[in-house]
Amino acid sequence: MTDALPQAVMAQLEDPFAQLNGNLAGTRRLQFEVVSSTLLSPHFQRIVLTAAELDGFSYAPGQDVMLLVAADGNRPVRRRYTIRYLDYSGRLLTLDVVLHGDGPGERWIRSARPGDRIEGIGPRGKITTSPEADWHLFIGDEAAMPAILAMTESLPVGSDATIVLEIPDAADEQEFSAAATVRLSWLHRMGGQAGEAARLAAETAEVELPPGRGHAYLLGEARVVLRLREILETRGLPQDQMSPKAYWGRGRANAGHGEPARDA
Repeated sequence: MTDALPQAVMAQLEDPFAQLNGNLAGTRRLQFEVVSSTLLSPHFQRIVLTAAELDGFSYAPGQDVMLLVAADGNRPVRRRYTIRYLDYSGRLLTLDVVLHGDGPGERWIRSARPGDRIEGIGPRGKITTSPEADWHLFIGDEAAMPAILAMTESLPVGSDATIVLEIPDAADEQEFSAAATVRLSWLHRMGGQAGEAARLAAETAEVELPPGRGHAYLLGEARVVLRLREILETRGLPQDQMSPKAYWGRGRANAGHGEPARDA
């Protein structure tokens, strides 16, 4: 059994999240233990965690937990991962984590074994499905796939959803079950560079925007998300019908709080 950070290191951290107030109001600390770790596809690792604090825990589809994966001197380093599933009766929380490099979060994910312990805070995140939308458009890369699939699966019968997902290759496609009517396009990079806008931008320029009041969820690399937002604006979709979210920035590590730096 291994702790992500030794207790001696934890005791020395200058923790800006020691008090769960402000934008952390409504979250809770979660003392996780790893139940299992499985390679789901060439670029995804599935981690199942348990914690006593999951009793009474609630979250909105698309929200995440923030894990304390490392320390930089006396500063905590956290990474955020979308909640893919939560088994309330079993107190089992599933994370599907994209494998794309050698950052502190990925190093912990690759080394995690059953019985290992790690501290988390959750739920985090403001983006979830819009209850007023007549249709839903989800566009993103593999970093956004857990959130996109979780939100799509939460839509009720009679909902209309379109998904455009860019992933490394066909082996990373995932099956999912949704009550909504779903149109899904997989874009395979096939060795291409992650974080380039061209593929998703071309699809965004052509994707059908059905009649009625819809909502678009644009998730992934920071500059790509900005480009997709610009394209939908030119197509007449108002800003209040879009939820953009940068999960990462090409060529830059995320900040210690688990998200891209604000100027990314």
